Amino acid sequence: MTISFGADPEEVVKKLAGEAACMANTPGGGALIVGIADDGTLIGTELDAEWLRQRIYEVTRRLLTVDAYAVTVRETRLMVIVSPSAVEPVRINERIVWRVNDNCVEVDAATWHARRMETLNYDWSAAESTTPITAARQQALAVARDFLSANGGSEAEELAKATDAQLLRRLNVVTHDGLLTNAGVLAFVGRSSPSLDYIHRDYSGGDSTARVRRPDRSLLEELSEVFLTMEAHNATRHVQVGLVVRQVRDIPALAAREAVVNGVAHREWGSPQPTTVEHIGRTIRVTSPGGFFGGVNESNIITHPSQSRNPALTQLLADLRVAEREGIGVDRMVREMVRIGHQPPVIREITGPFVRTSLVGDALDEPWIAWLSLIEPPEESADVSSLLLLQRLLADGWVDEQQAVSLIQLPVAETRGAIRKLARAHITGLPIVQTIEGPPDGTPQVWRLTDAALDALLNLDRTTGHVRHLPSRAEVAMSYAKARGRISTTELGALVGARGTNVGSILKDLARDGVLAPSNPTGRGRGFFYRWVPDTP
Repeated sequence: MTISFGADPEEVVKKLAGEAACMANTPGGGALIVGIADDGTLIGTELDAEWLRQRIYEVTRRLLTVDAYAVTVRETRLMVIVSPSAVEPVRINERIVWRVNDNCVEVDAATWHARRMETLNYDWSAAESTTPITAARQQALAVARDFLSANGGSEAEELAKATDAQLLRRLNVVTHDGLLTNAGVLAFVGRSSPSLDYIHRDYSGGDSTARVRRPDRSLLEELSEVFLTMEAHNATRHVQVGLVVRQVRDIPALAAREAVVNGVAHREWGSPQPTTVEHIGRTIRVTSPGGFFGGVNESNIITHPSQSRNPALTQLLADLRVAEREGIGVDRMVREMVRIGHQPPVIREITGPFVRTSLVGDALDEPWIAWLSLIEPPEESADVSSLLLLQRLLADGWVDEQQAVSLIQLPVAETRGAIRKLARAHITGLPIVQTIEGPPDGTPQVWRLTDAALDALLNLDRTTGHVRHLPSRAEVAMSYAKARGRISTTELGALVGARGTNVGSILKDLARDGVLAPSNPTGRGRGFFYRWVPDTP
């Protein structure tokens, strides 16, 4: 491919994206070197690696994450673009092309998928390296044994006592030829650049109080040191739950640990950049190279079937009891955060692309923790869907299946089942949630916390002096009307536990403000209600 000197950068990107897509569509992927003429002359390039990576990602409709980095050869700056093997065909101008000898040749989708099926089980982390088993670091082997012993299970203890060679083979990181897999090299040998970069600050913009960034060490050693450093800066609080005093971290230890492991298990290891862990006050933010993978996105990450970029590495971390196998603990992170009153983790794809997981530890909600401990059956207070539903019910005053679908990330039928399961739970023998009267026939049921359940929480608030913000009647009315398109006095009264005649003034005030509009000019009559005004900011 020839690129004219001084060509428009966007035209260059389009050409490079086409070549990178061609490589990605070819089994095994490939690499491009920018800055060399067709006759082999080094002409160089000034393209920025980060900009180029992001633009290729955008031009390929967010399907292709390349690694781009500059190298210097004979005092000439070149750019290397590495295209990983595509999970689904990357189309350019609605065409699929792949590499045949030295050319990019168009191929139909059926042929591409047939070839992919042949190579579907390819896993970079499971592939054989050139590193012998004897290269495994003794420090890494010791850390592996520590992880196993900390688990406490008999099988883990037995594995921890195995010889070095037996341990590595039973962890499936050694090939028949006595070479480590790529996962084995990462975990027990490491790479020249750090895999993790942890930094702690007491507050945003403050000086660093701790840093873990170690080149030439194994991933297991890095993980161990990051876990210990993170724990040392994650304050412990004592919370009274009934007659028991519990120790609770600012950020739940399990959630923090899973966020870090998630950031190394699913990342793109073709990038030399480390997974960064920023620990600032009561917030932990983990950023890992590579975008979402295998159909996962922000709206389904809790429930989408796990599909790791690196299945062998993921399994190794699970076998060492470092992380969960399925999903690498996303649901665990959600559960651990919400059950002590924090907001769920925010997991997003950002420019790069990178995946960023943010755990924000607000002040502990001790009454909420105690309230959850009163729920029967006890497993209901550990169920991720139930926790998210209860948190939403408290914040908004209501929920229906349409709103809950995006919240708990389940199909409508399963969401309906999750709500009904919560409806069977109780506190002090009384139901936690109930349906309201008033929604028109044929519309989804609406649920609210029962007066008994809410009173139990507010009593705990008073006992501890906790000040809780609950939505006002006007706020409940606005969120309900905006989501469902309408609201009546009967509905609002049922939502807030009041007579419909006592809440009519609230709806009239909202209508005067232009938020709502009456369903008829008279403002009264059987079946009268208010419509939501869509143009309301």
